[in-house]
Amino acid sequence: MQDEKTATKKELAKKLGISRSSLYYQPKKPSLDEDMKTRIVTVMDDNRSYGHRRVAFALGLNKKRILRVMKRFNLHPKIMRGKPFKPNDCKQIPVPIPNFIKGQCPIHANVFWVGDFTHVVFMGRFLYIATVMDLYTREILGWHVAWHHTTDLIVKAFEDAMRRRQKTPLIFHSDQGSEYVSGAYGELLRSRNVLSSFSKKSSPWENGHQESWNGGFKLELGNPDRFALVEQLIEAIHRQIFYYNVKRIHTSLKMSPQQFYVLKTTPLVPMTA
Repeated sequence: MQDEKTATKKELAKKLGISRSSLYYQPKKPSLDEDMKTRIVTVMDDNRSYGHRRVAFALGLNKKRILRVMKRFNLHPKIMRGKPFKPNDCKQIPVPIPNFIKGQCPIHANVFWVGDFTHVVFMGRFLYIATVMDLYTREILGWHVAWHHTTDLIVKAFEDAMRRRQKTPLIFHSDQGSEYVSGAYGELLRSRNVLSSFSKKSSPWENGHQESWNGGFKLELGNPDRFALVEQLIEAIHRQIFYYNVKRIHTSLKMSPQQFYVLKTTPLVPMTA
């Protein structure tokens, strides 16, 4: 019976002028690009703001290859950020303290800390989040959440940073918001021997790392009104900061801020004979 089928296919192939093997079903293998697309989509589903560079870091592959595949299959980050703008700074009287970190590059942790606060709208009300970042590790060291943007909001964020890091910086930099130029906050820094530094009025780019973090944080947090209770929103804020510090790849560091901190602060074990 098998010989008859073989003979039939052989005769049919001869009549059609094709090889007999072409008459047998051959499942099509997925292309390398299609396999790569699947891996890229998996990473992007878990990290909605990842572009080709972070995807390349996550997969340990060349960013040009990742970019080519993403362009072929029209893959884009699910969320994109805009540019910072602070019109309220225009209303403040300039402070005489200059920007001490401009043009400087920290070479280890706890040299420059920067701070800022932003807000999200929950059920028609503003909920404020103050944060403190180590400019070397890009880690969010401390934060505080409150309904009002008072000096107490940023004081508690700074105290949280000191508690977590068990250190203070040489310089603390911020914009010229009224909360940061207040006497109470200045006194807190002086009591810890920390030098104050300020961006020029209406110049958010002079505190660009914090401004960039604010924008990315709110986009990745998503719509606050999806939560029924403010306690659920606050928990989501804590989880989002944890994700940024511990899991999210920072393009400048090529790893998460916490991984970078551990890498740069863990002492080398001396070799023994």
